[in-house]
Amino acid sequence: MSSFKALRVQQAPAGRFARLESVTLDDLTPGEVVVRVAYSCLNYKDALAVTGKGAIARGYPRTAGIDLSGVVETSADPGYRPGDRVLATGAGLGESLDGGLAERARLPAAALVPLPKGLTLFEAMALGTAGFTAALALRRLLENHQSPERGPVAVTGATGGVGGIALGLLKRAGFTTAAITGKPDAASYLRELGADEVITRGSLATAGKPLETAVWGGAVDNLGGDTLAYLMRTVRPWGNIACVGLAQSPALNATVMPLILRGVSLLGIHSVEVPRAWRLAVWEKLAGEWKPRDIERLIVRAVIGLEEVPRACGDLMAGEARGRYVVRIAGDL
Repeated sequence: MSSFKALRVQQAPAGRFARLESVTLDDLTPGEVVVRVAYSCLNYKDALAVTGKGAIARGYPRTAGIDLSGVVETSADPGYRPGDRVLATGAGLGESLDGGLAERARLPAAALVPLPKGLTLFEAMALGTAGFTAALALRRLLENHQSPERGPVAVTGATGGVGGIALGLLKRAGFTTAAITGKPDAASYLRELGADEVITRGSLATAGKPLETAVWGGAVDNLGGDTLAYLMRTVRPWGNIACVGLAQSPALNATVMPLILRGVSLLGIHSVEVPRAWRLAVWEKLAGEWKPRDIERLIVRAVIGLEEVPRACGDLMAGEARGRYVVRIAGDL
């Protein structure tokens, strides 16, 4: 059986680390479908795994990478045939399943999505879990009656992958948007992505009364902590907050008063275990009416190779990245 390269996370007595290794399909977790990987990408979860700063994998060694796009080589499942173009995001990749930062992947058929018409293999990974999460957040906001008439939608962590894509999606859906950021020098970039207003996070009143002046129609929050508590206190009646991340803190020091006196809703966004019908529908939207404009210029920070992934993950952990890293493995197939 031929070998191929994979970025594997190992557990050693001194801690977790990642390195490029030569492996075979027999080294991978079980699955009905073998995919030749064209592209992967980097998310905060990948950075935690590769740098060893987060216990992301559920078993070691584990191929890193929660996303991939590529072409089916073999399939024991009738739903896929050799030559089919597919993508996978979340669904346990890089955690319970060996992931996408490798030249080959072997996955359960249920983890895969047929590549929708309207997206290339490259574009699918320029979006990846970040784009899928942003689109899932928009879907849940709309399902819970968020509308442009309710007022501007605040997006925190706006220079990150989810936040940046969310700005564009919200703008295309007709919303006025405000980017809340700790990087005021990125204001022009954020306006290009779709922000109507850019607000520095340090200017917010992150500690105060249980209810404050209602400013926002709703929000997409990537930070948690004090910033999420601030949003709860300042979202207008019947507005929604899509809770996506915890880059600031997993803690939430808040009262229930915004929920019971203003009808504010907190919508949890979990992009890993998503009902298949939802997953397929969201990707169809991203390939169609929700497809971000100018993906390669506005969303992609850099296209890198497998050997460059550890350095890029260090940049992500240091908060130095703006936009998305796409990992070219086989490239366009």
